[in-house]
Amino acid sequence: MRTFRVAYDGTDYRGFQRQPHGETVEDTLFTALAALDIPFEDGAPAGYSAAGRTDAGVSARAQTVAIEAPDWLTPRALNGELPAGIRAWAHADVDEGFHATHDAVERTYRYFLYAPDLDDERAERAAGRLSGAYDFHNFTPDSTGTERDLTVRLRRDGPFLVVDCVAGGFARQLVRRVVSAVESVGLGEREVAFLDRALGDEPLDGPDGIAPAAPEPLVLLDVAYPGVEFAVDEAAAASAREVFAERRRRRLSEARVAGSLAPETVDR
Repeated sequence: MRTFRVAYDGTDYRGFQRQPHGETVEDTLFTALAALDIPFEDGAPAGYSAAGRTDAGVSARAQTVAIEAPDWLTPRALNGELPAGIRAWAHADVDEGFHATHDAVERTYRYFLYAPDLDDERAERAAGRLSGAYDFHNFTPDSTGTERDLTVRLRRDGPFLVVDCVAGGFARQLVRRVVSAVESVGLGEREVAFLDRALGDEPLDGPDGIAPAAPEPLVLLDVAYPGVEFAVDEAAAASAREVFAERRRRRLSEARVAGSLAPETVDR
């Protein structure tokens, strides 16, 4: 059994997990593996599992997938059949029965919140209140699996507030709604006391509900497995760095263009 670390730009896809409508990262991985003649069972590669499903627009640096793979299937070989926006960059051999979802002990998501006007001290108080073991039923559309032991860490990076959320697993939209709650407190739209209600038993409906933050600034940063050591494929990692550096340059240029489109103020 072999596991792969996979980085991808999620803005090109309708999420990670296969679905009836729209291209997903998983669809693209399966197409690449089929082209490499990897055996399939019931529509998926033999022994297949993945660390988690990311929503449409969400990216990843360390999505982890496991399959029954021959020794020659390296990250470099897999990249030969993948589009540029999806790059395998490391692998590890694991025991039979390894499951990329169930054997993960910790996942880290990072959100780049553009927040130059946010009060960092208020945001820190919100992050502290949301850190701990709680039932996060008001932070997800899921009705089960809502109890999590969460750590929320913040750091300032220029105009961005970088929000790291760490837990064993995450319900749907949990990170994006936590970010939304932290932002609302940091902007003074809500008080920290509101989070006591959000973490309580009563459901929050209507205007009291917590909407998810946008998906595009979110990255699945890391997934931890005890005893599993990933070997970095240096050529594959270099390819990933080159691909994503070029995408960064292109988006910086696009941001400059967007910033130039607003009409200038005209004095009369």
